[in-house]
Amino acid sequence: MTSQTFEDPEAIKHFQSICDACQELISRYHSPSELKLYVDGYIHALRKTNRLTTKDLEKLEILTNRWILDPSSFIGPNGDINDLFFMRSND
Repeated sequence: MTSQTFEDPEAIKHFQSICDACQELISRYHSPSELKLYVDGYIHALRKTNRLTTKDLEKLEILTNRWILDPSSFIGPNGDINDLFFMRSND
């Protein structure tokens, strides 16, 4: 996964911020498609402000989309596979 490392530590902070926000949205029963809209808006704002390099923005977009699609990203704090968000949603 070395090809997916960020060049700027600020990109890591943005990735962590996106993941934290998505976890919060999931706890309020937002769907994966709503998470995708949130992430798209966040990345769009980063593009407009030129806060990250194009390369880091592309990596951030790829990694966050992959993270949202991975159901194991949303296992509840008890670790029970039955608490996966995607098993409860109608999305």
